[in-house]
Amino acid sequence: MANVNVSLSEAMKDWVEAQATSGRFNSASDYVRDLIRQDQERSDSLAQIQALITEGFDSGISASSLDDVLAEARERTRDMRRP
Repeated sequence: MANVNVSLSEAMKDWVEAQATSGRFNSASDYVRDLIRQDQERSDSLAQIQALITEGFDSGISASSLDDVLAEARERTRDMRRP
């Protein structure tokens, strides 16, 4: 595993150490790795959302009315809830 040195303010250092000793993490490194994993997941989610937005814009203007779109969305939601 590679090492990276990071400079933190005293308040940030205290926060990281408190999180590490809270029992949820074994060390400050575990806490920082968890933060990085969360940021990676967030970034991936945002990229997926942006791709869907782009796909929507690229698909053009719909001939469906707002009522049609809402009815279809409700139907899809009902279908997803069925076992």
